[in-house]
Amino acid sequence: MDGGSNSGNIGGIMNNKQRTMLSNKSRVECVRNQRKDSEGFSESPDLEFEYADTDKWAAELSEIYSYTEGPEFILNRKCFEEDFRIHVTDKNWTELDSAQHRAHAMRLLDGLEVTAREKRLKIARAILYIAQGTFAECASEAEVQHWMRYNAFLLLDVGTFSALVELLNMEIDNSAACSSAVRKPAISLADSTDLRILLNIMYIMVETIQQEEPMDSLEWKAARDTFKTELGSPLYNNEPMSVMLFGMVTKFCSGHAPHFPMKKVLLLLWKIILFTLGGFEQLLNIKVLKREELGLPPLPEDSIRVVRSMRAASPPASTSDLLEQQQKRARREHKALIKQDNLDAFNEKDPYKADDAREDEYDNDDSENALEPESFPLERDEVMPLPLPHPPCERLSFPKGLPWAPKVREKDIENFLESSRSKFIGYTLGSDIDTVVGLPRPIHESIKTLKQHKYVSIAEIQMAKEEEYQKTPLSGGEEIIDMCATELLYQGILPSLPQYMIALLKILLAAAPTSKAKTDSINILADVLPEEMPTTVLQSMKLGVDVNRHKEIIVKAISAILLLLLKHFKLNHVYQFEYMAQHLVFANCIPLILKFFNQNIMSYITAKNSISVLDFPYCVVHELPELTAESLEAGENNQFCWRNLFSCINLLRILNKLTKWKHSRTMMLVVFKSAPILKRALKVKQAMMQLYVLKLLKVQTKYLGRQWRKSNMKTMSAIYQKVRHRLNDDWAYGNDLDARPWDFQAEECALRANIERFNSRRYDKNQTNPDYLPVDNCLQSVLGQSVDLPEDFQINYDLWLEREVFSKPISWEELLH
Repeated sequence: MDGGSNSGNIGGIMNNKQRTMLSNKSRVECVRNQRKDSEGFSESPDLEFEYADTDKWAAELSEIYSYTEGPEFILNRKCFEEDFRIHVTDKNWTELDSAQHRAHAMRLLDGLEVTAREKRLKIARAILYIAQGTFAECASEAEVQHWMRYNAFLLLDVGTFSALVELLNMEIDNSAACSSAVRKPAISLADSTDLRILLNIMYIMVETIQQEEPMDSLEWKAARDTFKTELGSPLYNNEPMSVMLFGMVTKFCSGHAPHFPMKKVLLLLWKIILFTLGGFEQLLNIKVLKREELGLPPLPEDSIRVVRSMRAASPPASTSDLLEQQQKRARREHKALIKQDNLDAFNEKDPYKADDAREDEYDNDDSENALEPESFPLERDEVMPLPLPHPPCERLSFPKGLPWAPKVREKDIENFLESSRSKFIGYTLGSDIDTVVGLPRPIHESIKTLKQHKYVSIAEIQMAKEEEYQKTPLSGGEEIIDMCATELLYQGILPSLPQYMIALLKILLAAAPTSKAKTDSINILADVLPEEMPTTVLQSMKLGVDVNRHKEIIVKAISAILLLLLKHFKLNHVYQFEYMAQHLVFANCIPLILKFFNQNIMSYITAKNSISVLDFPYCVVHELPELTAESLEAGENNQFCWRNLFSCINLLRILNKLTKWKHSRTMMLVVFKSAPILKRALKVKQAMMQLYVLKLLKVQTKYLGRQWRKSNMKTMSAIYQKVRHRLNDDWAYGNDLDARPWDFQAEECALRANIERFNSRRYDKNQTNPDYLPVDNCLQSVLGQSVDLPEDFQINYDLWLEREVFSKPISWEELLH
């Protein structure tokens, strides 16, 4: 009892010194625990993730359905069989020949034109069942997928897609459904039944037809190419299909149509953009062709292949590691001379082994932890004393080389020459990069090296051409615009592009795991919530998984849409890209993405918000096992969630696109304190994701201060080894001009003015400059023109005649001559 009372009094009589000692003790305990966690985590294997345009076909098909829609599979089958048995009594769908398939599909298509909604809905469900592969007649998932392909091309052949687009238009303009949904306090799955069925069929058709298989017939290949062209052309209400779907997004965000199934709209929009414009392989091919056309040298490397061959680094250290190392620093100072032996020992080992990096992890003074397993010995000069001179050691082994060829802009060569001339000769020659008279031999060698790595981008050529068009609008000639799918899409979304970007970011914000539920935020769960809310724990858990999965799929679709559009617009014309990028920045895209990453990103990437037995087509082929709360809580036994890792990489790539070469936007990264957020993302052991995080850290390193660089030397080393070098780029020390203050607003305003001039010149045909209009020199036509005179002039016409004509002497001889 006494001991208890004494211990109870400790808190009351404890002085500040004792409190500090106690807090230090608990801090050390905390440090040890975190060290254990950190060490355990660094042992985790690399994520076997291969970045691609999409996930596997089956996974992409399953994501269009929410688990709440499960009972509708049986309803679709029932609607099909009721209609099918009227016309065919003795055979199944899979037993008919192609002519009979076609005849029945045509019959169903005619049924879509009936005015009665209930009948039309049943026919649409029957068509959806066909698109789903008539699964009741199949014994395996592979068989379902085979019939899905066959049926998708059949439905395309009979003209189903065009009919569905007309019905979709009708549903978009259905004011009764919109006003009903606006008045409802809670919107559920039942409010969007018609739209969901139409979008499901269209999504299955697009997703299935765009999948190229080696065994496809020539007819299917031709049908695919025609379908691709039609989707990208302004055939639907004189605009591409994507523009109609963008319109649905903005209508949903404005609150006029809260019942729109936004996940399905966004997935369909993504797949149509991917199909019509092309994925990352096609982007690389387009880039190669464009460089050839412009007479530019080929790309120094295949970026896709380089990124795929990279290996992940170990995660960065936690703050607890740094605290413990500070305590050890004093004890290690006398061992400084021994470090040379450590260097020799290191050189005997393979510098590419992650194990060696972990041994060295807590040895360095500036231990930011072994972010990079491929430690480069020479980089350790920053954290080691100079070695004693000794003969060259033959055991020294170096890494095989950096993954990227270095690049230099012409502007960098100009700046280097200007500074060299000022230093050695005392004069400058402007943009002359050839005259090297009077400069020492090492400078000649430097210029030669810089020119060898000079890289001229397509964007630089496009900007130079645009400047020429603006300067010489008459003599510059008519610009030949390639009316490709990207150009047609840009022309389609140009009038409302700012609204589209705001709408997409609003939905992204609502779907982000870090966003809090607010009364003014949009409801993105209209197509996942059932009519009757769950009553049991199991149902609640299942709905919880469904809602989280729903949000993840929305993030995946939006991130892919934005990245694809940015990349395609940049290749088509840099000012199209800049227009979209600037509106994303104005809509707060940069802080939104940083907010997204300001979470436990490892938990997000390893999230298990899926129930594989409920995924299509597994759920319609196999007998479903009984779900229990324990099985749902355990989740899937996957190393990571593909869609979440895909989304994270896409968002990092978008952030890179927005900030690259834009100092004002880079400063936004600094102002929003992105460095610690991005460093936490390095814990994900996936090479591609780490590369884009390191790129974002590299562009702001010069602004973060010497202390940050000093305590993050391992991160700096990783940037050096993984990110492309720009020769003469003083990114690590902040000594160049770009690190100094300047007017950020002026930079954005100048860019905006250039974009507006480009859009006005190229797309606004009504707004012509009066200075460039041809002059009419014919006396008769000039006198014959009708001129609208103001009313006050007509009233005072006599006075004007007297003052301007009669009272002034006219020399008729001079006038006639």
